[in-house]
Amino acid sequence: MPRRQHFSTIDFHVTCECNQECPYCWGPHDIENPVKTFIAKKIIDKVKEVGARRIVFTGGDPLKRNDAGKLIRHAKTIGLEVALSTTGDELTTAFLRWNAHYIDLISLPIDGSTEEVNSKTKEKNHLEAVMKALRLLKKYPKIDVKICTPVTKHNISDVPNILKVAEEYKSSTKASVFYNIFQTFPRSQNEVDWKKLVVSNREFGVLKRKLSGRKTIRVNFLDHKTLDKLYLMIFPDGNVVIPEGDNFTSFGPFLKLDDLNDIIKRSKFDSQKHLKHSKGWGNRISAKASIH
Repeated sequence: MPRRQHFSTIDFHVTCECNQECPYCWGPHDIENPVKTFIAKKIIDKVKEVGARRIVFTGGDPLKRNDAGKLIRHAKTIGLEVALSTTGDELTTAFLRWNAHYIDLISLPIDGSTEEVNSKTKEKNHLEAVMKALRLLKKYPKIDVKICTPVTKHNISDVPNILKVAEEYKSSTKASVFYNIFQTFPRSQNEVDWKKLVVSNREFGVLKRKLSGRKTIRVNFLDHKTLDKLYLMIFPDGNVVIPEGDNFTSFGPFLKLDDLNDIIKRSKFDSQKHLKHSKGWGNRISAKASIH
């Protein structure tokens, strides 16, 4: 009898570097020596070997690495579904010309429908950079597009307007587009005054009821309960990390693990929730895939 698989997606945080300094970020920080290209490729090989179907290149911003294209092409060549989670600042015509064929989905953040709102949690002119990236992606309709918004006290009243931006973009491209709205999670490797950022469960629930049922674009709502114990991460130094609550538990170098499924079973990782969430990861990809 085949062994039950406890995961389908692994997030590879290939760098800590980023043009943004988002106060809610729970990506890795202060890892000064990320693995070199040849080790990163070995990690990608093992992601495939342990049974993952999908790899998400994230960070920081993975496009801050000069070898990002090489890693993406390698992952796709060995048969993984490939997602790229980027701030949008570094997405260029040249990068897409060489690498678009190897990417299944690109995720881009929008924190506000105007620069004024967006810049409360992103750097100045970030929204303009994302809109430019979205325009570039219209030339590559085979790449699914995920627009995502972390809901904070700064932008909760603006989320309906951001949704309109996402709907308008979907109507202007042949690509498969969906929109993730998530309740900013109080988890970070930095000191953060969460009281100034995090919206309550009630506030997020009201927003969800207000915006549910849209027919022009698929909208996914991710609250704290959904987001917790959901992610299986590899940090830039090659270590496996499974976050739970506000804790980051490291299980050591990914390349030295004998049995990832055993690690997962001994952790607080929610396999059932992870697999369910993976089914809604994308539109076209989900339709193509028979198992998640």
